[in-house]
Amino acid sequence: MQTTVKKNALVLLSGGLDSATVLAMANEQGFSCYTLGFAYGQRHDSEVRAAQQVAKALGSLEHRVMTLDLAQFGGSALTDKNIDVPQQPSEGIPVTYVPARNTVFLSLALAWAEVLGVCDIFIGVNAVDYSGYPDCRPEFIQAFERLANLATKVGVEGQHITIHAPLIHMSKAQIIQEGTRLGVDYAMTQSCYSADDEGRACGVCDACRLRSEGFKAAGVVDPTHYQESL
Repeated sequence: MQTTVKKNALVLLSGGLDSATVLAMANEQGFSCYTLGFAYGQRHDSEVRAAQQVAKALGSLEHRVMTLDLAQFGGSALTDKNIDVPQQPSEGIPVTYVPARNTVFLSLALAWAEVLGVCDIFIGVNAVDYSGYPDCRPEFIQAFERLANLATKVGVEGQHITIHAPLIHMSKAQIIQEGTRLGVDYAMTQSCYSADDEGRACGVCDACRLRSEGFKAAGVVDPTHYQESL
């Protein structure tokens, strides 16, 4: 009997609900996955710990956490403690947007992927139930894929690099339903912008609101540990 050789992929894994689902989806598609997370100067490290748990539970070949300090630049409520995390939805791009974050993360993922000989990179961006971030749009993913194939040795030599964004057109409820089907334990994940030292979610920030509404719409029990009831 001929043995099927799995292809490897690299999955950006933040520790949140979306990226955990993407990792499970990549596994189901037959990829063996490396995972990459970032300690980038965000308000809390609970999502970094969550990513480590998710990577282990979902069989990551190797999980790395890269340390950056985007707090040196600030400009976001997630990297500057002088900017309050909003508790109500706002018009336009919210202050939780971290300047160029997904561009930075994908660029570093691209570097490791090229070293690994991996041509498939997965990211959990979503253009439906999201907070208006410009680097979560299909146009951004398409543009970065073009850049990846122009800017790398493997791309120039004819191996096509693909940026997979399987959640891009899914609602939060659809994402949760898909992850539930795939056996993702969402109790391990962390989405909150203002989690406390114990990793409990605030229950009022935009990320918590989207997450909570997603579970309700999906008809799935929300396993999130909240600081206060919603």
